[in-house]
Amino acid sequence: MSNPFVLSTYQITPEGGFLGTVEADEISLPSDFKPMLDAAAQLSALITSGRIRHYLRDLPLIETEDFARSGEEHDIRLAMVHYSFLVQAYVWGEEDAPKSLPIQLAKPIYDIARRLDQAPLLPYSGYVLDNYYRLDKSAPISLENAAMFQNFLGGADENWFVLIHVAIEARAGAALALIPQIFEAIEQGDEGRVERLLEAMHEIWNDINAIFDRMGERCDPYIYYNRVRPYIHGWKNNPALGEGLIYEGVDAYEGKPQAFRGQTGSQSSIVPTMDALYGIAHENDPLREFLLELHEYRPRTHRRFIEDVAKRSVLRPFVAASERKSLHEAYRVCVEDVAKFRTKHLEYAAQYINKQSISGPGNDVDVGTGGTPFMRYLKKHRDENRAQSKT
Repeated sequence: MSNPFVLSTYQITPEGGFLGTVEADEISLPSDFKPMLDAAAQLSALITSGRIRHYLRDLPLIETEDFARSGEEHDIRLAMVHYSFLVQAYVWGEEDAPKSLPIQLAKPIYDIARRLDQAPLLPYSGYVLDNYYRLDKSAPISLENAAMFQNFLGGADENWFVLIHVAIEARAGAALALIPQIFEAIEQGDEGRVERLLEAMHEIWNDINAIFDRMGERCDPYIYYNRVRPYIHGWKNNPALGEGLIYEGVDAYEGKPQAFRGQTGSQSSIVPTMDALYGIAHENDPLREFLLELHEYRPRTHRRFIEDVAKRSVLRPFVAASERKSLHEAYRVCVEDVAKFRTKHLEYAAQYINKQSISGPGNDVDVGTGGTPFMRYLKKHRDENRAQSKT
């Protein structure tokens, strides 16, 4: 190819996809972080005490400006995991939401998030991508060989919910690795090879959808809604926080409340990458604007990957111009695979959230953790995806 499309330049691997390339248990943060790490290690106990804010307010203010400026990126990303969990627990770990975040949490997470070009609260990357490790380092990442590094309350349901995402991200690495090959085959005008690559893509997506189907094995809807979901909400469009949260000691915010979107699976880069590859468009409406906003919550290299795939992919017009019926069918099946994934996501949203009977403070059955009417959003984009399965 005249301009090779190399996964590693986007911090992507065929074995792990968008997952962090250094596993969480292989990273050691500087000794200055010990008080924070001790609190993170006993987060479940602190939450269970009912007085987590009391304990977290006693943390020392750790100097993070130099660390955020010059530290290794995998160190920064793990610090983001721990601090973002502490921040979320501080906000949602007691009955009423606070008006502000103390400087001991606000300043470090601001410094770290600024280095990563992300919002200063729990992102999907902190919840999933950088929050895993393999139990057996000689074996690949899988549901049977992965663990969650940082928890809120802990337990099988919380672990399983996150690890389903970890396993999906890992399996998607093989799908991402096919994209440069598809571009090369298109550039060469090789319809047969494009078809074979799409057939390989379909097989990978069969595996991805099979992993997603396993959510109910160890993550109960009631436990998820009442013991997992409450801690991953954001500050935007959340009545419990009004206009948002004040970050004490962060001069850039001038003492004004800040409203950020909460962690959501919609921050994963897998489906947007597939939309970009297949040329799937979504109508320009408020829900699409939400998707565009969430794009800014992804790691910067992953944002660039999605953008570059969208700029480079001519797969849809290539297939449309072909008279090869089997190529059209291979394309249709691949687009339908993503629609199936979206359908399962919609089903889980109904089962795990919308059908739960009681809304708690900041934990609404009709509003997603990202702060949107998620049922309508998920259904709309699934339908748009499916409608464009034919060229």
